[in-house]
Amino acid sequence: MKITLIVSGSIAAYKSAELVRELVKAGHDVHVVLTKGGAEFITSMTLQTLSGNPVTKDLFDEAREAQINHIRLADQAELVMVAPASANIIAKIANGLADDAATTVVLATKAPVLLAPAMNVNMWNNQVTQENVAKLKARGFHFVDPDVGSLACGWEGSGRLAELDSLMAGVERAKRKHDFSGVRIIVSAGPTREAIDPMRFISNRSSGKMGFSLAKKAWLRGAEVVLVSGPSREKVPPGVSYRAVVSAQEMQKEIFHALEAKPHEGIKKQYLIMAAAVCDHRPEKTASEKMKQKVKQGYSLSLIPNEDILATVSKERGRLEKHVGVPLRIVGFAAETGTEEEILEFAREKMQRKAVDMLVANSIALSAEQDTNEVVLLTPSGGEVKIGVASKENVADKILDTAWKL
Repeated sequence: MKITLIVSGSIAAYKSAELVRELVKAGHDVHVVLTKGGAEFITSMTLQTLSGNPVTKDLFDEAREAQINHIRLADQAELVMVAPASANIIAKIANGLADDAATTVVLATKAPVLLAPAMNVNMWNNQVTQENVAKLKARGFHFVDPDVGSLACGWEGSGRLAELDSLMAGVERAKRKHDFSGVRIIVSAGPTREAIDPMRFISNRSSGKMGFSLAKKAWLRGAEVVLVSGPSREKVPPGVSYRAVVSAQEMQKEIFHALEAKPHEGIKKQYLIMAAAVCDHRPEKTASEKMKQKVKQGYSLSLIPNEDILATVSKERGRLEKHVGVPLRIVGFAAETGTEEEILEFAREKMQRKAVDMLVANSIALSAEQDTNEVVLLTPSGGEVKIGVASKENVADKILDTAWKL
């Protein structure tokens, strides 16, 4: 992909060297536009060496503008990326100014534009900056929001240029078709842990990989994503709102909190994709101190059922839809043992009993720790979509393909 990368006047401009290298490594053809402010922090020679292409700095460079270079950069680009994007360049773009090569390229291009802000926390939180960002988002500009942390100016807070993996994910998202634009998706993932005492708990083998893959793919396809997960070693996907929980009760509380949150104006539909492996039972009592045992001495553990989150959401669907003002679609999972027909028979019964819009059935013979999965998607019309063994990210995309039609 041809990318025109604009490096503006932020101390984070030095990080653009690593970004250019990573973009080129990923196979992109990168052409850099360096603003006057950006050139105070990094040299054009560095960016030219890493990109393998000449760097544009001056709108009135006679040698390069003989071919109207800024228009060529705008026309050839499949993506225009501004990283770092200072408060100044965000303001100029929001108001349609074109007083240098960088802003002229943005105004002239028909390609998607991705901005990665980096600035002082007070500048980022300033009402004017936030209004400019909101204005650009409403026009379809893409953003990779800044991280929270220590800033070069000595302040602590939001304003750090996003990490490299987030920037690369932003590039992938910007070039994807956003069929889930205007959709909020709440994904549950991982196992839950039900405490016996401060040291011991009941749990299961779920790794969370399927749920995390669904959250990642949904965000890449334009959805607003909330990921509610039990303990997992998986890395939280960029752009996803993450809520960590431990027990089934905590998971249910966070899921309802997300489902009941009033969506912003652009959200037209809401999904719950319940990929988590929630423990069916929990200890009736949890010891406040570690339970002492004598060697060879056993003990009995009294268990009580956890509330079925999926069934509870289904029962509350009408209230939730009325409360948030958008329709809710519910996707459940059924991981079982047995033959394929036995698994499908149980899944159909579960789908009807829990009144969900779609159910993903699979065998737990495939280890939860594996990176692959094999599933069958069931819909209320009686349809079945079989997905053979594939990576969980590919399976996630196919699950979303079917869910999009609900």
